[in-house]
Amino acid sequence: MREKEIKKIREAGLEPVAVDRKKLKKTAFYIVIFCFISAVVVLWNYSIAASKQNNSDRPAYHGNVFFNLKLIRQDGKIAGFEEFEGKVWIIQPHSVTQPETCQLGTEAIQRLSKKYKDVAFVSLVVDPGPGEEALKKLKEAAEKHAATVPQWYFATTDPVVLHKYLKDKCRLGTLPHFHEGKWLYDSSLILIDRDMKLRRAVIPQQKGGRPYVTGFDFQQAAEWDAKGIKTGTENTNLEEMQLLIEKTIDRLLADGLKKS
Repeated sequence: MREKEIKKIREAGLEPVAVDRKKLKKTAFYIVIFCFISAVVVLWNYSIAASKQNNSDRPAYHGNVFFNLKLIRQDGKIAGFEEFEGKVWIIQPHSVTQPETCQLGTEAIQRLSKKYKDVAFVSLVVDPGPGEEALKKLKEAAEKHAATVPQWYFATTDPVVLHKYLKDKCRLGTLPHFHEGKWLYDSSLILIDRDMKLRRAVIPQQKGGRPYVTGFDFQQAAEWDAKGIKTGTENTNLEEMQLLIEKTIDRLLADGLKKS
């Protein structure tokens, strides 16, 4: 420090501070070590949390059923999705003119409805036809599959509204539409928990990494079987899909209603 500056400091009643470079280096060293240890701890905790998450089979959140869709069901009465709040339930896109396109999903629901008496099912008909014809088709389909209210609805509403609902609200991959003489739509089953949240299955990976999240597409499972794709177990893909949805339902039933 220059002499004039030192003189001014002393005139002000102050004394210049001598810099101890060894202490500064030591302090800097401790700060670096502290930052390094903190970073290691954060990364370690993140690794543990990620590992737990990757090994968890908790059903994945996929959206909410916010909009209450009003429906006419097989007994001619008007119903709404608010009736299912507090229950675990399943939506099935269904075709009455092309029942073969949803047959595997329908058979899965028949098995599930026998096993789970406290789970509700709604087969939403994408091709009901007009007016009285629609109600007639709902009744015939319900009778064919022994579906009775209040456990299993066969229901529909205005097709334009219904098709958009399935695509946008239920997060299906295809907007139901009629093309070249046939209906095209996603027949995957849609699983909904007690809080009206869409849920998908989570399959932890044996070798680590992010878990596999999947819906419940029985038609796709049958196609995998037809192509000879193996599951890694003694079961077919269809059998594994049935076990997967049952396991996911069991998990959701074990969880209580989360809303206050």
